Amino acid sequence: MTAPTLRIALVQAAAALEPAVNRAALTELVAAAGPDTDLVVLPEAFARDFGEAGSDVSPYAEPLDGPFATAAATAAAEAGTTVVAGMFEEGPVPGRPWNTLVARGASEASYRKVHLYDSFGYRESDRLSPGPLEPVVLDVAGWQVGLMTCYDLRFPELARALVDRGAELLVVPAAWVAGPRKVDHWRTLLTARAIENTVYVAAVGQPAPRYCGHSMVVDPFGDVLVEAGPGAPDVPEVIRATASRVTLDEARRVNPSLVNRRM
Repeated sequence: MTAPTLRIALVQAAAALEPAVNRAALTELVAAAGPDTDLVVLPEAFARDFGEAGSDVSPYAEPLDGPFATAAATAAAEAGTTVVAGMFEEGPVPGRPWNTLVARGASEASYRKVHLYDSFGYRESDRLSPGPLEPVVLDVAGWQVGLMTCYDLRFPELARALVDRGAELLVVPAAWVAGPRKVDHWRTLLTARAIENTVYVAAVGQPAPRYCGHSMVVDPFGDVLVEAGPGAPDVPEVIRATASRVTLDEARRVNPSLVNRRM
């Protein structure tokens, strides 16, 4: 049965370099954010931070039934929610894992980041493998939730492919690197994805100073329902919003761009 609302919690928290520390933090943060919440979202690479630019992260890659995904499943079950969080996953190419989102709860899914961050002076593709060109949508309390990761946000084709598969909410865990204009890009792109697709967008990032923070939820009209500040690495922040099917349906009635499109 489709719920009329979806209760969302975004956990803006920094990932440490020690995986065990992050698993413990995951358990505590989901327990705190999860009660009376349908969906708890943590940032990209929460299982283990990227480290210095260009670092080899392959020693920290895990299988989908490894310690981090198992901790996410346990935390989701104990809180009665669905958890989405980022990790590095063992892939077919030695030394080049996938940058993966795992969703654990009543429904399970995994999404391997398609667009690697070869931009703004970074070369993510030197250390990671791109995922298959397969949009991933999962059901959360009857809501269709599409998964994207960080740099994927700059490619509207993926968001539209997810919507074509029924997505009503786009979830975007990120480690959006700080720099000139980066917060403006983040806000603009999140709002654009919501407006052009008439969907909710829930995006959570790791905090300042290395990353931008500013986790937020945008509704299908482009209104920002809630937004965090830049944050700090030692102060996790939880922000909450509720997606409403009434609002979703009204936005798609007032702005029927999905129906009117010709390409």
